[in-house]
Amino acid sequence: MQNVPLKLMRTAQADPDIPLPGYETDGAAGADIRANLPDGRTVTVAPGARALIPTGIAMAIPRGYEVQVRPRSGLALKHGISLVNSPGTIDSDYRGEVGIIVLNTSADPFEVSHGMRIAQLVLAPVVQAAFDAVETLDDTARGAGGFGSTGRG
Repeated sequence: MQNVPLKLMRTAQADPDIPLPGYETDGAAGADIRANLPDGRTVTVAPGARALIPTGIAMAIPRGYEVQVRPRSGLALKHGISLVNSPGTIDSDYRGEVGIIVLNTSADPFEVSHGMRIAQLVLAPVVQAAFDAVETLDDTARGAGGFGSTGRG
């Protein structure tokens, strides 16, 4: 597996005792990132509500890469916690604090505690399109059919 350097910086208000993002197993694609809440408080996310959770981390992503922010499967299964814009994208030119927009899809309130693993980060290469306006597109068997038009499960 290739390692790409990713520079991380704690923000001024971050609790330095909260671990930096990290991989929980050798084969993990996503690095867990933790909530870094001011004054170590908790945030309660009501059923159907969303909240922006601070992480206390800013990063310098190398040009040609993005960091994708994805839900943690355990939180999704056990508590109905997902991310509103999943996967979220952190662009290589962004230098602000990483915030995680959580969504509570369950019928119960969910408490985000200081230091909780709240999401996972995946570093991924980026290819930008060279947009080319044309008058016609090539034909395919599918054509313009969409939204279930293939008839396949």
